[in-house]
Amino acid sequence: MNTKPKPRILVVEDNPVNLELLLDILEIGGYECSAAFEGAQAIEIAKREHPDLILLDIQLPGMDGISVLEALRSIPETKDIKTVALTAYAMRGDREMFLEKSFDGYLSKPVSVKELLEAVKEYLNLPG
Repeated sequence: MNTKPKPRILVVEDNPVNLELLLDILEIGGYECSAAFEGAQAIEIAKREHPDLILLDIQLPGMDGISVLEALRSIPETKDIKTVALTAYAMRGDREMFLEKSFDGYLSKPVSVKELLEAVKEYLNLPG
C-alpha cells in the first residue's frame, strides 16, 4: 500500500470562479490543495503549511504576485518553495520577465486542464 503523502499545492487567485476551477482540477489530479485570495494570506499559509508548489496569480488586490514572491523569498522557511506565476499577462517577453523575478515557472491564463496538470508534474519533478 502506497502511503506517500500527496504533493501540496497552494493556489493564490482572487477570482473565486478561477480559484474553484483550479482547485477542482488539481484535487482530481491527486494533489492536496490550499487556497488564498490575497497576498498576505498566501504568505501566512505558505509559512504555516510549507506547500510543495505555489501557483501565484500576479494581479491580486493590495499586494501583487511579484511582491508576494519577494516576501516569500525573504523568509527562510518559504524561500525555497517552488513558485509559478499564473497570469493573464501573455505578452512577448513576459515569461522571461517573471523568470528573472525569481519565479520557478510561468503559466498563462486561461490554462488548459492538460497543460496545468503536465506543468505541475514537471515543476514537482514527478514521473510522467
